[in-house]
Amino acid sequence: MGRATLTNSDLAELLAVEAESAKMPLQKALRRASRRALMWEEEAAALLEQGRSLTELTAVGPYLEKFLTRWIEDPLRVPQRPNIRRQFLTVTEARTILAKQPAWLRSVKGDLQMHTTWSDGEGSIAEMADAAIERGYEYIAITDHSKGLKIAGGINEDQLQHQADEIEMVNDRCRNGCVEPVSGRGHNLIVLRSIELNLNPRGEGDMDERALRRLDLVLGCFHSALRPKDDQTGRYLAALRNPTIHILGHPRGRVYNFRLGLAADWPRVFGLAAQLDKAVEIDAYPDRQDLNLDLIKLAKQAGCRISFGTDSHGPSQLRFMEYAAAAALKAGVRTDRILNFMSAGDLLFWARTVRESARRAA
Repeated sequence: MGRATLTNSDLAELLAVEAESAKMPLQKALRRASRRALMWEEEAAALLEQGRSLTELTAVGPYLEKFLTRWIEDPLRVPQRPNIRRQFLTVTEARTILAKQPAWLRSVKGDLQMHTTWSDGEGSIAEMADAAIERGYEYIAITDHSKGLKIAGGINEDQLQHQADEIEMVNDRCRNGCVEPVSGRGHNLIVLRSIELNLNPRGEGDMDERALRRLDLVLGCFHSALRPKDDQTGRYLAALRNPTIHILGHPRGRVYNFRLGLAADWPRVFGLAAQLDKAVEIDAYPDRQDLNLDLIKLAKQAGCRISFGTDSHGPSQLRFMEYAAAAALKAGVRTDRILNFMSAGDLLFWARTVRESARRAA
């Protein structure tokens, strides 16, 4: 029997474990490489077998290359991953999953979370739109942070209205064929007006509801009090009952090897989302991947809708869609429960229906 080959996922864990006993600055380098291992586009073991340098991998210099080479050539037993690093796909794992159903990723029609220079993103609305057209998308949602999250450059109601003017300009340009798409679709990309609404632990947003009602979609997210260990079910139920919200974004608030995220009675949370016909997000940013696989399966069982968002902060990060798509495919979620498989018209109809239902129930 041949020796086991360590995967990038295994190496990410070994790097994180090694960091726990290392001193600075090595500790920082090990932790950074552990995170970047989730995004290595080739398996490190395959590079070594081809006689290539592991320094081709991001965040790997000559010193860390020695660690990786030793582990690959004389494989260690990889310890069980703690919850703070559990169920994070590497991009190579995601691509292996997606390769089993090639049409799955190609059928994704849009991306429902991204940031621009209006808040903490690096790309303009036009640049994000151009990148989406290159991917053949029908729509994207611009979800810059709202005003309460000052650390991320959150925008206020006046800025949100000025952003609407820019979105309309980009939509006019797209209607006139701004970029030739790679695929046969994408000529008529629609940029949706949206926001990542900052929620307090009571499920309340930080923006005037009149401004939110002018948006196509509202993504609600918690950004504070994310380390309590006790049950936080109440804040999720309150957020879902907030009439302005369509999608509950990165629900647990977990971050790879940094923050475990919140605990809740998830079947109850997902059950209310299904009852209200609201969606919960799989945030595809490699460090988040939230919902994780176990929670995606619970959401599927509850019958609630799922939304994919890359949480992109620049045009190149739209590629992160692979993580969300692969996780949903692995969990067996049906396409008719995923917002991103809807046409733009159907998506907007759903959003209006959710808003009208919430208004009637208020």
